[in-house]
Amino acid sequence: MDMRPEPFVPPAPVPRQRQLTPPEIIWTALRNPLELWRQDAYRLPWMESKFFRERTIVANHPDLIRHLLVENAANYRMSEVRQLVLRPILKDGLLTAEGPVWKRSRKAMAPVFTPKHSRGFAGQMLAMSEQFIERYALIGSEGRVSDISADMTDLTYAILAETLFSGELAGDKDTVSNDVDALLHRMGRVDPMDMMRAPPWVPRLTRFGGRRMLEKFLQMVSDTMAARQERMRKAPDDVPQDFLTLLLQLAGPDGLTMEEIEDNILTFIGAGHETTARALAWTLYCVGHSPHVRERMEEEIGRVLAEGTEPVEWVERMPWVRAAFEEALRLYPPAPSLNREAIGADSWTSPEGETIHIEPGVTVLVMPWTLHRHELYWDKPDAFMPERFLPENRGSINRFQYIPFGVGPRTCIGATFALQEGVIALAVLMQSYRFDRVPESRVWPVQKLTTQPRDGMPMKVSPRHRTSRAVN
Repeated sequence: MDMRPEPFVPPAPVPRQRQLTPPEIIWTALRNPLELWRQDAYRLPWMESKFFRERTIVANHPDLIRHLLVENAANYRMSEVRQLVLRPILKDGLLTAEGPVWKRSRKAMAPVFTPKHSRGFAGQMLAMSEQFIERYALIGSEGRVSDISADMTDLTYAILAETLFSGELAGDKDTVSNDVDALLHRMGRVDPMDMMRAPPWVPRLTRFGGRRMLEKFLQMVSDTMAARQERMRKAPDDVPQDFLTLLLQLAGPDGLTMEEIEDNILTFIGAGHETTARALAWTLYCVGHSPHVRERMEEEIGRVLAEGTEPVEWVERMPWVRAAFEEALRLYPPAPSLNREAIGADSWTSPEGETIHIEPGVTVLVMPWTLHRHELYWDKPDAFMPERFLPENRGSINRFQYIPFGVGPRTCIGATFALQEGVIALAVLMQSYRFDRVPESRVWPVQKLTTQPRDGMPMKVSPRHRTSRAVN
């Protein structure tokens, strides 16, 4: 008899029974795009829908995803709607740039995010995580409620600032959580004018008020760049060789323009830490509802830390911690939708012999949100089951079935960085504290720029016995 407890099923919109009307689609997309999808999106290998007579294909079959994003990726550009949403914020940053601009930026930043280089950030990630938990030091034995979503934004921002900018980001670090949330709330969601493909100069009513916050971030970037450039002029031999310096050194006719550098810095400040912050918060939330998983993680963390293992080794030495983080990424992918648009005609034939024909201009959606919860590819797809990602089980997961960081040429450049950051942060947090659910709270996922809790994520934070790291 299987004595394991039933896995926790975290909150998510129930798939719709019918196709929405155009006005319903607009209203739902404005409120929460995760609530758009009907049952077929979670049951069929692909499906079609129409909006204002425009054809859209939702791709769930792993082989179709490989075709679209890897084998014939050159035939698919970013969809117009996606760009209408994101380009006003990120302009020619890595997430929104295309063609030669994207290739230049990606090539320029690649050295910072190689696995070897990313592992070199482990010590800084550990130091900033240990510094962060000092904010919980005054919590009494009974614990207190804290908004974990905001807390994780603060933590990942501190890590990003230290690792990529050597702690020299301008601006007020104490207000960054609220600033990021305000920016994404106003600027990072679909407006009805976007869905109707109105040109960028047409006002977006939902974004009124967001311009001021965007200008604040732009000033922050400008001040950061100016301070580093001044330091590079005055003391070129005493400049941190970090992400910021690398970008500024690439400025010039054969490298990046100053505008492109500014756009990429804004992308990493505004979105680079946001994705990891959401993943950490959802992990703590799911673990807080899964005592048997938490017990495995706490035992593993205590054992590895007691052995004095260096943090660079924790990703491999803490399989349960890594698995919990990856399972949260499955259930709540930070980027819930990858939107593409066909440049030329294309077709794909399934292993069963069915063929899809894709005309130029057709929108193709590869959605980690539906793919990761799909009935064809996952056992108990809506349940939090980290054991799926333990080493002995990983082989059963298709490479194109699980894509929290995307796939193909535009795979997230910081995937290795984010995974290491997630494991180190979770180990430090769970070493000293427990994060428990607050029964009266109702956490609900919404899609803005990322998958985030609608009204925050209140959790009870309580101290636990701390296992000291051994000193070698």
